[in-house]
Amino acid sequence: MMSGGSPTDYIPKPMAEMTLQMMSPKRSVIIDMVMVQLISAILLGLGILFFRGNDLTASETSSYMIGVFVSFLLLTSIYGRITR
Repeated sequence: MMSGGSPTDYIPKPMAEMTLQMMSPKRSVIIDMVMVQLISAILLGLGILFFRGNDLTASETSSYMIGVFVSFLLLTSIYGRITR
């Protein structure tokens, strides 16, 4: 029976380091994930406008156009900060 010591004494060091690297991604990874989500929102909005545009009302069309525009603005602002 083991007595004394801290719980981290029983965790192998390579396993602990691997877990820390997996659970705390670097900032660039998070920014990349946000950019991918914005690109997919733009493509989805444009796809709906192109393929279902005839069936949409004017207010729905405006909502999709605003969503695409806002996503594009956010994407360009993030890209602008990255390239500085």
